[in-house]
Order: sequence, then structure tokens, then C-alpha cells
Amino acid sequence: MRRALAALAAVPLIFFAAACGGSDSGANGAAATASSAPGKVQVTGNVGAKPTVTFPAGSPATKSSYEVLTPGTGPQVKSGDKIIVNLTVYNWDGKQNAFQGSSYDSKAPETIAVDQQLPQVLQEGFAKVKHGGRVLAVLAADAAQQAQPNQVPQPTKVFVVDVVGAPPEALKAATGKETGESIKGVKVVNPGGDKAPELTTKTKDKPSKELVVKTVIQGTGAKVKQGQTVVAHYTGKIWGTDKVFDSSWTKGEPASFPLANVIQGWQKGLAGVPVGSRVVMSIPPDLGYGKQEQNGIPANSTLVFVVDVLSAY
Repeated sequence: MRRALAALAAVPLIFFAAACGGSDSGANGAAATASSAPGKVQVTGNVGAKPTVTFPAGSPATKSSYEVLTPGTGPQVKSGDKIIVNLTVYNWDGKQNAFQGSSYDSKAPETIAVDQQLPQVLQEGFAKVKHGGRVLAVLAADAAQQAQPNQVPQPTKVFVVDVVGAPPEALKAATGKETGESIKGVKVVNPGGDKAPELTTKTKDKPSKELVVKTVIQGTGAKVKQGQTVVAHYTGKIWGTDKVFDSSWTKGEPASFPLANVIQGWQKGLAGVPVGSRVVMSIPPDLGYGKQEQNGIPANSTLVFVVDVLSAY
């Protein structure tokens, strides 16, 4: 899955790596709306809106740290939780301090797991905040070097993280009535229960040059809307070859993604689909990966996906 913002695309590479360090200025339970200590990054603005970030003069921090700016008033974030967050990201190099992106701009909050794969500084920060809170996290060279000792040094990253809440519980698989719909040249077998569907795309039929979406199982949940985050199980194959190039089923867990940040075929094909549905989509190159080879997918490939829509929020 491709993300719209390059900065947010880098977030998992930073979040899902080991790191150390941490300071707890602002974790004494008093609500804080700004970080204001001399020599530190300053953050102003209300939770729920894009923050304003001001950097001190001089070189960037070399040690990772966090600060709870607003403790929040909802449920406490705990290890093992999945949480919805809004992220605002900067590179702190002491010169440009360039803005990298914000989910407030893209209107696509991220969903992350609070677990041991997070840098220690973020684990500690989340442990001191509740839903509705805001955390400032500085991930410096010490975090990156411990994750990958031989990697090229990266700029210190500054994250302002607003905890929106918890995602709704997702279904295990599509559930509803089979419709009998199909795409000519494509076969989907529904094994029932929580098992993965079987997708066959080995065919001599020519694919449509237009997006084709057929509902295999009709769900009864709310319809997916543009701007939402979608949780889905899927299998993707290349038309005519029956070659699997990606599958969440083989990874053991569904994918979670802002709908705005995936290929156009998914954006157009999943909008309006009720949660609980299973759909099969034939996606032409111009709505997929186009003229560029992508992770072993040849240029100008028509993609076929069978997708179970398990949640949308």
C-alpha cells in the first residue's frame, strides 16, 4: 500500500524500531497546552487541530525524549492497545527544520499499535497519556542507531502526536449473503467462516480498461466513506497469470490504511461498499501502478483484488 505523504510513509520506519531514552517533563498530571522550556521545541495550539511548532536556535537534539503536552481525559493508553492518532512531523536539522507533513492536512489519521516494536521513548510517552491527549516526541540519532547501527544518519525527527481514540473492533472476515456476482475471467470461491477466499485469475479473457467492482458477499454495515481508515483482508493477483503479489491473509492479520493513501483503484472501488462485504476488483493500470514496475508487478499490469471490508472509521 502506498501512502500519500512521504513523511507519513516514513513514520512506520521510525516508530517500528527499537530506541531508548525519554524524559517526562509534563507527565505530572497537569494539563499542558504548550512546551515552553528554554532551548526546547515549542508546540502551541489545541488538541484536535494542526499544531504550530517552533524550534530553538542551534543544533538539534542528539538524545531522544518525549513530553506530555496534554494528558487527555479519556481512557488510559495501555501497552497492547491500537490507537488512532494524528501526526505532525518535522525534520530538525537546526537549519531548515523542514515540515514533513501532517495527517491534519491529509485528513487521514494513522492507526498504530502500542507495543514493544515502538521506540522506548514513545512507549513511555504513551504510558503517560489518555485518549484526547497530546505528546511531543523527539527521535534523535540514538534511536536510529540502535535500530540499525550501520545505517546512514538521518535528521532528528519531531513528532506531535494527538491520541484520537481506539479503532472499532473489526470483523474477522466478510459476513453476509452471497450475491453470485463475478467478473468474467475471474473466479472467487467462498469457503465460509473466517477462511480466506480463493481467487483465480488465470484466464485468456482480456481485462476491462475500466475499473470493475463486483460484490461477492453483501455486508450490512455502514458504507465506506472517502477520508476514512479501512481495515481489510485482501489477496492481490495479476490478471491472466494467477500470480499472487500480496495478501494480508498470508501475513496473519488484516491491513489498516487511510483510504486516501492507497491506489486510485482501491479509493474508487471501496468507497460506498458496506462493511462486512467481500468485493472483487479488476483495476486497470492507470488506476493501479501504471507504467512503472512495482515490487515485481510488471508495468501496465491489470490488478485483481478480492477484498473483505472488515471495518471503516
